Amino acid sequence: MSQSPIEVGAKAPEFSLPRDGGGEVALSDFSGKPVVLFFYPKASTPGCTTEARDFTALLGAFEAAGAVVLGISKDSVKKQENFVAKQELGMALLSDADSDTCERYGVWGEKQMYGKSFMGITRATFLIGPDGKVAQAWPKVKVAGHAEEVLAAVRAL
Repeated sequence: MSQSPIEVGAKAPEFSLPRDGGGEVALSDFSGKPVVLFFYPKASTPGCTTEARDFTALLGAFEAAGAVVLGISKDSVKKQENFVAKQELGMALLSDADSDTCERYGVWGEKQMYGKSFMGITRATFLIGPDGKVAQAWPKVKVAGHAEEVLAAVRAL
């Protein structure tokens, strides 16, 4: 069963996940700063590659606006590292192998492709304000122009 994505205005669920390059990243590491969390289905697939490259291209602008950008998928840390290296990505990619964080953000659920049902991550992005609450949510992301739309929302905070 799919659950609904976390609502705007709700406190963003805390997490601590392993990241590419080693170590862990927790949401609380960025207390007082805007955080862009983008959930993506699978590293090195076409849509996910485009989305991650678009965020990387705008990383300087996100940083200038005071925001941190983090990507999350169920891929292993090793797959995340390969994705970062191959695509020259600039943001931390976190591994939610047990899908706990995905479930708490409401992006893990049943999907359909080619007439088959399976469990997976819905491409979604959350902008968490400096107060730790969800300031804006994009529950079903269309990749084209998405990073620019999120950047505009960060600048509007």
